[in-house]
Amino acid sequence: MKLSEEFLYYVWQNKLFFKEDFYDSDGNKIEVIETGKRNTDSGPDFFYSKIKIDDTLWAGNVEIHINSSDWNKHGHSSDKSFDNVILHIVINKDSETYRTNGEKIPVAVLKFDNSHFERYRLLVSKNGTIPCFDFIKDIDSFVINSWLSALLYERLENKTEYVREISTQTKNNKEETFYILTAKAFGFNVNGLPFELLAKSLPLNILAKHKSNLFQIEALLFGQSGLLSEIDCEDEYFKNLKKEYQFLKTKYSLKEIDGSIWKFMRMRPANFPTIRISQFANLVFLSSHLYSKILEAESIEKLENYFQIKASEYWDTHYTFGKLSDKKIKHFGNSAIKNLIINTIIPTLFIFGKDSGNEEISEKAITFLENSKTESNNIITEWEKTGVTIKSAFDSQAIIHLYKNYCQNKKCLNCRIGQKII
Repeated sequence: MKLSEEFLYYVWQNKLFFKEDFYDSDGNKIEVIETGKRNTDSGPDFFYSKIKIDDTLWAGNVEIHINSSDWNKHGHSSDKSFDNVILHIVINKDSETYRTNGEKIPVAVLKFDNSHFERYRLLVSKNGTIPCFDFIKDIDSFVINSWLSALLYERLENKTEYVREISTQTKNNKEETFYILTAKAFGFNVNGLPFELLAKSLPLNILAKHKSNLFQIEALLFGQSGLLSEIDCEDEYFKNLKKEYQFLKTKYSLKEIDGSIWKFMRMRPANFPTIRISQFANLVFLSSHLYSKILEAESIEKLENYFQIKASEYWDTHYTFGKLSDKKIKHFGNSAIKNLIINTIIPTLFIFGKDSGNEEISEKAITFLENSKTESNNIITEWEKTGVTIKSAFDSQAIIHLYKNYCQNKKCLNCRIGQKII
């Protein structure tokens, strides 16, 4: 594994270089006051650095390369945005460095204990789910727990942009926004987009006019899904749905979405969109003003109760229109409820609270997570083998975020656990 600029950024930012033996190529002593702020966009690698060269204090930017000749290869010598660079950090000095006006920029060779790189190389070369599996037992639990807490908030923040986008589309109508986000969650990963489009095509205020009639709610949702137009079926229930939808479609000037976008292939029948749409209709029927009710919920158990729903009676003996199956009541299962609450309901509550300046709502969302049981999946199982304590969904959500955004991509340099090991 070759030395990378990414690793040099880490060495520089954390001052892991030999400070007493730090001189520029002209023999001037360098004292680093502030390494600066890492820049992940175009331009120099670090902004706002403060460096003392001999008796002169410099404030500006720092650029880091493996070879000093990379300055010219990357076109910096003709780029004015690099004229404020006060120090060029390299491993190998094979040329001088100049600004666009011909002024020479000091170059310094970065020297550090090679054991740091060896530990990093060992981490990223590890096979398996968790690169630091063999080392994590030596990391203080305080470091791990504080990192998991930060990761949980990072995960919630990552959902903010999408929630705000939907909120803007609904003109900040929280009930409507909540309705669309919940609908998308009913599709899980496979049919999330069709469910979102379905909800957007059918405003909540139209469904509210039929809140006492489950059949009409189903007719509206199945009709707007486009699935009623996709097949021709002699089933009485299907024909009645279609007839009712045609009336309501004309009444409200509705336009259905393309029914071909729904996915049935390689799915468990219990997750077919037909079943999920009927279950969602049941939720709409039983839970008017759902967001307001969730705000009033005082416990995770109360929250879960709102989603104890099932598909309508027709679906007890069907998975698709017109095809009989063994009788089975199609409940929205406990694992589905848990997934919905942890991945959609709680993050949305957190973001709504934050955006409205109501910390009480955000804190309630976090409390719900802390009182929810940890998820059960391969990622959590592997992490439990390391000895890390995973007490609740608060921890498991952080662990999932850690794995997907750091472990999977071997971003050990950006992980507090990896940093401690290195």
